[in-house]
Amino acid sequence: MTEPSVFSRIISGEIPVERVFEDDQCIVIRDRSPQAPTHLLIIPRKPLTNLADAEAGDKPLLGHLLWVAAELGRKLGLEGYRLVVNNGRSAGQTVFHLHIHLLAQKKMPEQGLAE
Repeated sequence: MTEPSVFSRIISGEIPVERVFEDDQCIVIRDRSPQAPTHLLIIPRKPLTNLADAEAGDKPLLGHLLWVAAELGRKLGLEGYRLVVNNGRSAGQTVFHLHIHLLAQKKMPEQGLAE
């Protein structure tokens, strides 16, 4: 059995952190190494390793995580923000517990797909 991720330990209260938001499905914390003035992590309580591990039954949870991001954007008065989900080590995932990065208050480079 693998050890619990740092996020599982935060969710359980083993590692104390300030929670920006929480409900029965997720918690939101500030990133400890922010890449923008506002850098929040939206973390589901369910310990999914990454997005690719989500199943059909997880659709409501995934939708809820996006709703939480939008609600935080509204409550914080963010004009714009970027949501990032890293899926797998090759994509930059370092904590293997699904989470969404909400980045704001920094000019982001335009991201486009190569043609």
